[in-house]
Amino acid sequence: MNRLEGKTAFVTAAGQGIGRAIATAFVAEGARVIATDLDGSKLDGIGAAATMALDVTDKDAAQAAVRDAAPDILVNCAGFVHHGTILEATDEELDFAWALNVRAMFHTMQAAIPGMIERGGGSIVNISSVVSSLIAAPNRCVYGTTKAAVIGLTKSVAADFVTQGVRANAICPGTVESPSLHDRLRATGDYDKAMRDFIARQPMGRIGRAEEIAALAVYLGSDESAFTTGQTHIIDGGWANA
Repeated sequence: MNRLEGKTAFVTAAGQGIGRAIATAFVAEGARVIATDLDGSKLDGIGAAATMALDVTDKDAAQAAVRDAAPDILVNCAGFVHHGTILEATDEELDFAWALNVRAMFHTMQAAIPGMIERGGGSIVNISSVVSSLIAAPNRCVYGTTKAAVIGLTKSVAADFVTQGVRANAICPGTVESPSLHDRLRATGDYDKAMRDFIARQPMGRIGRAEEIAALAVYLGSDESAFTTGQTHIIDGGWANA
């Protein structure tokens, strides 16, 4: 039997990278999937998923979409990686990162939790990062700050609803193959050197694959992880231990 048979999953930022891999894996495991992305044109081809364009920073639209979906599993994947130190960061960058990387998750969870409680439980999977309260990386001040907040938010929700059947866990990836990664590498002006530098800091000698993150998300969304909540699940090829 498929591990997510009979469950409804709502996935943000499902157009590419980790979000798309998660939505695809959830469909393969039998879930009814609502895959969303700011750019709805990126959602074609995700199996039998229902798709919709959604700006998760629009509180009213995001919460209405989540309530309509009535998900058993909520996957918050939307996020953005800012580059620079605290001296280079602007208020506008911090505000945008907070709105997308943290507040959007706050709002989707606010909308999902009451229905999960009514239906007897649910699983929330928030995509954080190993670059957070776990480790630091150069030139990731704004990003690391907001991803640390995701961990705190996840743990708070897990503690508040542990007796009501709602679980919340954070996945903390290291560097993962994705279109956004290649965009950041190109933005450095020397793609090949940037890629070599990224790989060099990985103890396994390679970057991660989105499908590897999706496999962990399937586990956390399934009943196999029913005794797991409030945890930071590091999947970084050993980077945090280096």
